[in-house]
Amino acid sequence: MLELLQRPWPWYLAGFMIGLLVPALLLLGNKKFGISSSFRDICAACVPAGLSFFKYDWRDNLWNIFFLTGAIIGGFIAQTWMQNPAPVAINPETTAALQDLGIQDFTGLLPSDIFTWENLFSLKGLIFFVIGGFLVGFGTRYAGGCTSGHTIMGLADLQWPSLVASMCFMAGGFFSAHLLLPNILKWLN
Repeated sequence: MLELLQRPWPWYLAGFMIGLLVPALLLLGNKKFGISSSFRDICAACVPAGLSFFKYDWRDNLWNIFFLTGAIIGGFIAQTWMQNPAPVAINPETTAALQDLGIQDFTGLLPSDIFTWENLFSLKGLIFFVIGGFLVGFGTRYAGGCTSGHTIMGLADLQWPSLVASMCFMAGGFFSAHLLLPNILKWLN
């Protein structure tokens, strides 16, 4: 069983299982899914009710907070006890392009040349953790949800704003991966 969980699953199986989430939520009468909405629910539970953005009954979405908690616990369990010892399979052309940009360590899920505790208080950390984190949070709020909420639930529910948001997520990802990231890494090296 552990070997089955450690291996990457085929895209069609993982996608099908994610797709089952949508009809399950619709059958349960809930049309709201996403990680960012969980954070809003947590803030509504913890922040004094003086802010109008958080004035709603967050208890209606308590299951979403449990979902987020399960995702965090599941990630911790996977990272601590279920790591696949094989290196991450990356296209050799991508590896060569990243090496040209100064990224050399491909042993983990994230390149440790950027994502380590040592880099947290450096210029690299400021750009990737602080500014990048702020931009993700701002974009999530501006789009009215995150990629999982819009692309999984919103598109399945045929919501026009979710289609626009998903297209913008993809365009922003392409722009960041092909233009922003290489220029930032060249500037930092």
